[in-house]
Amino acid sequence: MFQMFQAGGWPMWPLLLASVIAVALIIERSISLRRARVVPSGLLDRIISDLGRHGAPPEMISRVAAHSPLGRVLAAGLRNIKSSREIMRESIEEAGRTVAHDLERFLTTLGTIAAISPLMGLFGTVVGMIEMFAGQGVSGTQEQVAQGIGMALHATAFGIIIAIPAMIFWRHFRRLVDDYVIDMEQQATMLIEVAHGERRR
Repeated sequence: MFQMFQAGGWPMWPLLLASVIAVALIIERSISLRRARVVPSGLLDRIISDLGRHGAPPEMISRVAAHSPLGRVLAAGLRNIKSSREIMRESIEEAGRTVAHDLERFLTTLGTIAAISPLMGLFGTVVGMIEMFAGQGVSGTQEQVAQGIGMALHATAFGIIIAIPAMIFWRHFRRLVDDYVIDMEQQATMLIEVAHGERRR
């Protein structure tokens, strides 16, 4: 791998930087987007139970909001629990948009790395071939030309190696966020219905 990196020349350094950033983002998002951290099970049941016994005092709402992204969405509804169903839903939707935006943090960067890494690799290959032909001119043998082309192609190969896992994880994280948003919407709807006496738990 190190020989491959050396053979690619200076265009390999931006690719190396892109690979480091991609790995860091994949690790960070893998930790941050765990289901137990985003949509913890049992939270809605505890909220409804506390709601029936003690109502929704400010300290309880603050505790729920600090609990998780789902808690932030549900806390927005609890702050407006005495308002109409429409106002309660609007407050939840506003909080949900903010939470969804936070969950998608860094995904644009990861998707960009997945998209441009092959292009960066291709650029490195073109630069390598230009330097090779400029250095050899017409005096290079077929063996030298073939060896030079093979070395230049290392940049493209490295770019593809970066792009494949980055694209896989980008799509995986996007699907996770979509699933979490749907789950939060369902639980928020249930909270609204219970709060307005339209549903019992």
